[in-house]
Amino acid sequence: MTDTPHFPQIERLIQVCNAVRVGIDDFESLARSSGNSVLFFAGDPARYPESIDMAVILPEIAEAFPGNFRIMLVGEDAEKPLQAKFGFSVWPALVFLRDGDYVGVMTGAYNWDDCLREVDGLLQAPTSRPPGIGLPIIVEAPTAVEVK
Repeated sequence: MTDTPHFPQIERLIQVCNAVRVGIDDFESLARSSGNSVLFFAGDPARYPESIDMAVILPEIAEAFPGNFRIMLVGEDAEKPLQAKFGFSVWPALVFLRDGDYVGVMTGAYNWDDCLREVDGLLQAPTSRPPGIGLPIIVEAPTAVEVK
C-alpha cells in the first residue's frame, strides 16, 4: 500500500484518533470489521489545502461523537478506485460506512455547526447504494425487424 502524503496534521490522526491507513488490498476487510467508519480521502494536501483543515477538524468531530466511528486514512493506491466506487468528485472527502456498506459522503469544507449536523445525520442514516459518478446511461431501443 502506498501511504497518503506525509503532512503532520494528517499523521496526527494516527496518533490522536487511532486512525488506520487503508489500501486497496485491505480496504474490504478493514471496512467490514469496523462498524461505523469514516474514510478520509485527503488527496494531495498541497493541491487540496482543505485536506489539512479537515485533518485538523476530524479529531474534533471524533471528540463530538465519541466512540461512534473509526477513522481510516485512504492510501494513495486506493484513492482513485475507491473514489470511483463511492462516486464523489470533490476533495477532501469523508465517506461514511457501516460494516463496509455505504452511508453517505461529505466533501469540501463545512462550517462547524453544519459539519456537526451533517455527521450526526450520517451516523443515523441507513446504508444505501453509493451514487454514480454522474455518467449518463443511455439505453437505445432495439431496431424493429420486419418479417416477410
